[in-house]
Amino acid sequence: MAFRNKEIETMPREELQKLQLSLLKKEVRTMYDSSKFFHDKMKEAGLTPEDIDSFEAFRKVPMMKKTDLRDNYPDKLFVKPYEDLVRVHVSSGTTGRPTVVSYTQKDLDDWSECLARGMVAFGMSRKDMLQNFHGYGLFTGGLGVHYGAERIGATVLPIGTGNTKRQIQMMQDLPVTVIAGTPSYMFHIADVCESQGVDLRKDTKVRLAIAGGEPWSESMRRKLQDRTGIKVHNCYGASEIYGPSFLECDKQCGSHVWADYCYMEILDKDGEPCADGEEGDLVITMLQKEAFPLIRYKIGDVTSLTWEKCECGRTHPRLGRITGRSDDMLVVRGINVFPSQIEAVIGEFDFLSPFYHIILTNENYMDDMVVEIELEERSLTDNMTELAKMTKITEARLKDILNLKTTVKLMLPGTLKRFEGKANHVTDKRNYD
Repeated sequence: MAFRNKEIETMPREELQKLQLSLLKKEVRTMYDSSKFFHDKMKEAGLTPEDIDSFEAFRKVPMMKKTDLRDNYPDKLFVKPYEDLVRVHVSSGTTGRPTVVSYTQKDLDDWSECLARGMVAFGMSRKDMLQNFHGYGLFTGGLGVHYGAERIGATVLPIGTGNTKRQIQMMQDLPVTVIAGTPSYMFHIADVCESQGVDLRKDTKVRLAIAGGEPWSESMRRKLQDRTGIKVHNCYGASEIYGPSFLECDKQCGSHVWADYCYMEILDKDGEPCADGEEGDLVITMLQKEAFPLIRYKIGDVTSLTWEKCECGRTHPRLGRITGRSDDMLVVRGINVFPSQIEAVIGEFDFLSPFYHIILTNENYMDDMVVEIELEERSLTDNMTELAKMTKITEARLKDILNLKTTVKLMLPGTLKRFEGKANHVTDKRNYD
């Protein structure tokens, strides 16, 4: 079993938490002294850095939210002057003002180190060549994965998004062993390979993949691996943290969150800590960020965290699958619906492909939800009875999971729009005027 830093990666939990508390106190002091926003928040709560002497006391610190980042656009939350910065990334801003995040050189080094540890943990080395499907530029995915791979000495093909036929040609012509991108785009790659008669198992050397940037389920992973023969590893991150940061090891049982860089809390609806492995709201504190620190940032993800030692020997906590996001949540007839729930149902049926789209309308003030799902190529049939049966089975399963009646429309393969980056799964046509 390969390690990048075995001493750190296998450190006992007690020592790791002692280190976390020390780094946490230091970060709180830094923010208190250098950030007017955080200083005012602490003062309003009647707290000083000296009060933070335990994890329990730390839970009294007010949480940061996405709206805080947007309200302080573009750079009011920076705690370093521009002459100390080496990079700035900006989110898409599709749900409001964009988020601007800054980095010092140490921030970039730490980000690369987080990914490098994860890459080694799932089997990458300097002998590998990574083809990076993620976009380069303001989006953090491309550059994050790029520098992480170079950090371990791997060769990187910075191809970026788009031009799928060229992507496949490069995978055939060059000794590419690892690919990285969104899971939906990887499925699209698999579809195009099949249409071109390209066998990823025989015609390429690709054996590993890093998938992230959008929610996806365990059943989707199984489908992708069965179709391609590639072992796919989940990646967790967000631009507010660094970017893509935490990867699964070769055991594929949760993303290893490096406790010397990040402190994560899982909280219930009352803001109390959840039990180990119990699902709740994820709250993140970065422990060594210089330019854009995050203290108790409620990121909006619903997930779980366990400190149980991994079979790989690593002792750092592991993050479970993201089962929902508060900012992706849809309220339909008073019921909370997450696209990830629909995706998980789709993954249960072999006759369905991973490509789907949700359409919301509200004729006569009554919400209606239609889920368009492409059929798998091998499941195409002219038998209307069989099509009706597949539709009925899918609708029944969605009703079981969502507690909501939905209309399913089965689509021909290739009908729905493909996305080279993050997929957009929802069209909300509801009008409340």
